[in-house]
Amino acid sequence: MKLPEFSEILIIGAGPGGLACALKLARLGRDVVILERKKQPGPKVCAGGITWDGLIKIVPEHLIERSFCDQHIYSRFQQTCVSAPDPIIATINRKTLGQWMASQATEAGAQLFTDVLVKNVSGHTVTVQTSTGKTHILNCSHLIGADGAHSVVRRSLNIPTVHIGPGINYQIPGQIEKMEWHLNTRAFGYGYGWIFPHKDSVSIGAYGPRGNMSGKMLKKSLINWAAKQGFTLEAHKCQAAMINYDYRGYAFDRTWLVGDAAGLASGLTGEGMYPAIVSGETVADKIIDPASSDSRILEMVKKQQQHHRVISLASRHPALCSLLMESLILMLKCRVINFHTLEMATDHRR
Repeated sequence: MKLPEFSEILIIGAGPGGLACALKLARLGRDVVILERKKQPGPKVCAGGITWDGLIKIVPEHLIERSFCDQHIYSRFQQTCVSAPDPIIATINRKTLGQWMASQATEAGAQLFTDVLVKNVSGHTVTVQTSTGKTHILNCSHLIGADGAHSVVRRSLNIPTVHIGPGINYQIPGQIEKMEWHLNTRAFGYGYGWIFPHKDSVSIGAYGPRGNMSGKMLKKSLINWAAKQGFTLEAHKCQAAMINYDYRGYAFDRTWLVGDAAGLASGLTGEGMYPAIVSGETVADKIIDPASSDSRILEMVKKQQQHHRVISLASRHPALCSLLMESLILMLKCRVINFHTLEMATDHRR
């Protein structure tokens, strides 16, 4: 399959947001080309946790590896277990999810090109380098940046990124039964650590907004903390990525931003998969019908702003950070707030 010189809709990035957008457009017969820098869509540094309410309507159940009705949440001085009759969080394999979403999009008619590096974006003209080293120029009517926290499309729009944070993940073999969140301020400041069980492996990682601590320090703290939980991480491969929660809009005169490229992740929890898919679908709707609603994005932005206020409070002083984390767990324990307050999804069943 040869790269075209023109496409009505060009999507840069074959993550969940880009593929969700492509699927919706291709099903309506639109001319869609997707460019992905990796050799295959799917793999990404991610804990693999999805909110059941938010994504089960989009992700088929056969892709779910594990699901959890209980969420075990710990701080330095207390713990609680949030329970529900139906699962709250599920885990998936990002590679499996990506390949399934890619097959859906291509079967609908979208063209997917992998191992393609975007070198320059100027308006709706994109210069790429193929796996053979050749340079190719594509033009489009609509350009969609679904290319992550360091989006080249976002940079081409001269949109700065200030609010960003590192996520570090180790995927190690093994099976455990509990899904755990650790708000340990000594280890993670106003970030958090996690233990997320998958089918035959466990995701152990940490996330924190930039300004909390450097990525190097976060990694060191994660390794030391995990050893106290009974996990030796040094023998396993470490993966790291930045999470962008600096939202400054998604629509820019036929140039669009989706997911992390738009800065739609949660700065508090790092959750990004649900915002990516919802924003991808919203952009598709807007291209099809400019008068369509973007209320789902606006609702997520309100949630993101709530999360950002918590970050702002926690970042002011270590003592305030510790008090805030302890108060958060106490409020969850006493059911003053709902666990869904921490999620980006707003369309809950309960």
